[in-house]
Amino acid sequence: MKLYDGGKILIGLMVFVGIATFPFYYNIGKVNAKPELKTDTPAIQAWEKQYGKKECVESKEYMRSEHMQLLNNWRDSVVRDMNRQYVSMTSGRKFNMSLQNGCLECHSNKKQFCDQCHNYMAVKPYCFDCHIQPMEKEENKS
Repeated sequence: MKLYDGGKILIGLMVFVGIATFPFYYNIGKVNAKPELKTDTPAIQAWEKQYGKKECVESKEYMRSEHMQLLNNWRDSVVRDMNRQYVSMTSGRKFNMSLQNGCLECHSNKKQFCDQCHNYMAVKPYCFDCHIQPMEKEENKS
């Protein structure tokens, strides 16, 4: 069996491989800067004054890596078991399991906190498929 159009096939394969791998070669050496998350909302500042440190329901390291799993567990616990109270593993404090009346009370700067990190990590959370999108609070910078 002879390939009469072998040259055309080879050229076509080379063009295809070039187009398919172009995005990888184009982005070599380009790195997005890690986002600077804004944790200076009034509620966080008040928490820091009251307790002496910025602290979420769990440690910063835990929240960075496990917050989505924590929120999923909270959702299941609230919806299925009607349990609305969370006891922190690190501090022992009790918190209301609520995205809007809990998390977003302190992290009221969704665009500068949640969105920056989610965009950097290229993830699309589905929180606001059910929850109401929060209104950004304008902070006076005088």
